[in-house]
This record gives sequence, C-alpha cells and structure tokens, in this order.
Amino acid sequence: MADQRPTTNGTTSQPSAEADAATTNDAASRAVDFLTLTRTLKTTKRTGWVMRGVHNPESIADHMYRMSLMSMIASFSNGALDTNRCIKLALIHDLAEAKVGDITPHCGVSEEDKHALELSTMEQIREMLGPMMGGDEMLALWKEYEEGTTEEAKLLKDLDKIEMILQAQEYEAEESNEKSLDQFFTSTEGKWKTEIGKTWAKEIVSRRKKKDSNEGGGSK
Repeated sequence: MADQRPTTNGTTSQPSAEADAATTNDAASRAVDFLTLTRTLKTTKRTGWVMRGVHNPESIADHMYRMSLMSMIASFSNGALDTNRCIKLALIHDLAEAKVGDITPHCGVSEEDKHALELSTMEQIREMLGPMMGGDEMLALWKEYEEGTTEEAKLLKDLDKIEMILQAQEYEAEESNEKSLDQFFTSTEGKWKTEIGKTWAKEIVSRRKKKDSNEGGGSK
C-alpha cells in the first residue's frame, strides 16, 4: 500500500508524486481528446470551394495556417498590434468548425443559428481543456474574433477575407475551378476595415486583372 500523508484535519492524502502523476495523466487525456477533435480541420474541405467545383480544394486547417502566417507578418507592420494575440486569434477563429463544419451563407443556416452552434462547440472545448490548458482563453479569443471590435480582431476579420480571395485568385490561375469564383471577390468589395486589408486586397485584385488582361478574357 502506498504511503499516505496526514492533513491538518487529521485525514490522510495521497503523496504529492501520485497526485502530480494523476494530474499529468488527466492533462494528457484532455490534450489528446482535444487534438483528436481538431483532426477534422485537416480533413474537411472548405465548403465554398466544394460548391464551386474546385478540384482538390483546401481544408479548413490549410486556411487557418496561412491566416496565421498572414497575421504574423501583417501585425509586424503596425507596432500598436499585439502579434502574439493576432496569431492566437488566427489559430482559434475557425476552431469550432472542427465539430460544426464550414457553414457558409449558402448552407441555409442563419447567422444566429451558426453563432449558437459554434459557441456551444467552443464552450465544450473550454470544458474539455479546462482553464489550466487554455480552455478559458480559447473561448475568450473566439468571442473577441466574433465581436470584431479590438484592433487585432478587425485585422483578423480582414485577413479571413484576404486569404479567401488570394486562394480564389490562385485557383483561377491554376484553372482548378469548374464554376466562376467571381462571387468571392464581389462579396468582399468595400468591406475592408483596416488599411492592410485594403492594400493587400488591391494587390491581389490587381494581379487577377493583370492575368485576365494578358490572357485577353475574363476569369472562369
């Protein structure tokens, strides 16, 4: 039988080493449960591209990874922004899609229902990880992104759209799309909230138009 230590009220408790081991095992179990859940981010194709007949479309995780890189380099250009926070927002902003999937405006789900589904998932993730493994922070970051009021969240909202139109431009250049991708550009026009969003979008659209001009026709 393992030794037990007396407590101040006369009862006994497990030795610290055993308690620490139990805590470590619990943390490992929570971590693996969470990481297993996020696997679907790697395997789920982005709905918009699937609907437009794109061949071998990107996954949700593909989008999140490049957005994380975007947030890193974009935040470097503005000393008032918290780079670490921007990267965290990028990593968390679509995390709920690990369970609810990539719901677009064309899926027949209202914005209110989409938000409720994603909030429920993020609350489950918070419980899954607990405060010691960042569950509370992840939920707070997701809410910050959704509200879009901080300077970092405004930037990330723009970068979400920037990544989308850049990917659309690349699919067009590769001729990977069966249907027109114009809607991804028209749906973002005039909706930029940051100077970075405006200038990066202008550059992407300029390259798209240049390619069209060189080919003597419109985008497919």
